[in-house]
Amino acid sequence: QVQVVESGGGLVQPGGSLRLSCVASGSIFKMAVMGWYRQAPGKQRELVATISSDGMATYVGSAKGRFTISRENAKNTVYLQMNSLKPEDTAVYYCHLSAPDRWGPGTQVTVSS
Repeated sequence: QVQVVESGGGLVQPGGSLRLSCVASGSIFKMAVMGWYRQAPGKQRELVATISSDGMATYVGSAKGRFTISRENAKNTVYLQMNSLKPEDTAVYYCHLSAPDRWGPGTQVTVSS
């Protein structure tokens, strides 16, 4: 059964960095579009970034210029490098596997001094 698990969240000061990781089991990982989403308290879940099977990345909103999504197909892993973090980046970050449709349980990122 395909599963998706995130890691790497935590507490960081404004201006700091974190790298999130997401491991998706299953041999079809290399063919799947992967995405990072986030959901802040009281808000809807929103797309942060996606990466295609051939490594093409897209970013949404405030992630542009600060976040970098990458993937390592040999390890069934996708990463989200987050730099220059702001308090408004505080959220639960979720990894999404496109095929089959799977979500991870999420990892908490808190940006606070």
